[in-house]
Amino acid sequence: MDKSILFNKFVSFSASVHRVTHELTKDVKSDSITQVQYKILENIAISQPVTPSEINDCMQMSMPNTSRELSKLSEKNLIKKIGDSKDKRKQYICLSQDGELLMNEAFASIESRFLERIQNATKEDLKDIERSIDILQTKLFYSNYK
Repeated sequence: MDKSILFNKFVSFSASVHRVTHELTKDVKSDSITQVQYKILENIAISQPVTPSEINDCMQMSMPNTSRELSKLSEKNLIKKIGDSKDKRKQYICLSQDGELLMNEAFASIESRFLERIQNATKEDLKDIERSIDILQTKLFYSNYK
């Protein structure tokens, strides 16, 4: 297989993922938070507990900006910070009860839109989609893949 062709397909696929993600998540966030705050909450919801530096890396933000946004989310009672019992300098971030509620509402809306997109898929199509996602997750998107 020509790896250059594979790479071009990956670039096209990545662009499609971003477009569909935008369509699925458009207007699902609460008016009380910014788009950046929503993306941080989404990251926490999927990967919690996370450290501020993990959020910083994933969001491609500076550490001061990450800290400021986390402070705002904490003030809105959407996240909670948990100290590490072994290293007092280290903190973990999780969703608070209010944050869980907000993200559950957002994910319910996203799920509804997702189900709309796949409503005409056959059982075999759904199996293929699931298998494809599993393969991409384990072979390409897994962070420690070598």
